[in-house]
Amino acid sequence: MAEVSALSFRPGNSFLHRMDVRFKIVFVILISLASLKARGPGLFMLTSVLMMGLIHAGLHLKSVLKPLRYVFFFLLFVFMARSLSVPGSSVIEFKSISVTREGLFDGAMVCWRWVVVIMTGLSLILTTRPSEIRAAVEWSLNPVPLIPGKRMATMMSLIVRFVPVIFEQTGETLAAQRARCVENRKNPVYRLKVFGIPLMRRIFERADKLALAMEARCYSENRTSPRLSSDVWDWLALLGVVGLCIITVL
Repeated sequence: MAEVSALSFRPGNSFLHRMDVRFKIVFVILISLASLKARGPGLFMLTSVLMMGLIHAGLHLKSVLKPLRYVFFFLLFVFMARSLSVPGSSVIEFKSISVTREGLFDGAMVCWRWVVVIMTGLSLILTTRPSEIRAAVEWSLNPVPLIPGKRMATMMSLIVRFVPVIFEQTGETLAAQRARCVENRKNPVYRLKVFGIPLMRRIFERADKLALAMEARCYSENRTSPRLSSDVWDWLALLGVVGLCIITVL
C-alpha cells in the first residue's frame, strides 16, 4: 500500500497545490511539447525547474521515483534500442551488432525527454486532487459538441485513481514470482508469460470489483464538481512557463 500512496495526491500548501488545475494541465502540455524539441541545455533547464517545483511542494524525489522503478527498465530498453539502431561511428562491435556514438547520444536524449514528461505528469498528480482534475476535464469538454463532458471527466478521474493500483498489483505479482523462484528460470518468454497473464487478470479483477462497488453505491457521473477559480498568480505562472518553453526550444 506504500506504493499506492506514493502515486496519489499529497496534501500541501505550496504554490503548486494552490494553483488552478486548468493552468497545471496547460503547463503539462507545454512542457511536454517543449521537451520534444529541446536539446541538452534546454532539457537541463526544464529538469532543474521541475525538481525545484517538486521540492518546493514538499515532495521527496526518492519516495516519488521509487514506485516508478519499473519505468526505468522501459527507458533502459529504449536506450539500448536507439544505441543499436542509429547509424554512425562505431564504439562497440560484436559480429553484426554495432553500438554507435550517435546512437548512445540519441538514446540518452530520448530517455531524458521521457524523464521530463514523467516528472511533469507526477507534479500534476501529486499536487492535484482527482476531483479537481475531473472538474477541469469537464470544464474543457463542455464547449465541444457531441462529447459527453461529464462522462469523459469521470473516466479521466478513474484513470488517475487506478494508476497506483496497477503499480500495487505489479509489485504483488513480482513478489509472488520471487517467492516461487520464477526469476531463476532462464527462458524469458516463460517469465514474461507467468508475469503478464496473472498481472492482467489481477488488474481486470480489481476493475470489475470497482465497477460493482460503484454500481452498488448508485454512483453517477452527474456529481457536483469543485469550483475552479484562478487569480493573477496563475496568469503570471503561465507567462513564466511559456517563456521557459520558448527559451528551452530556441
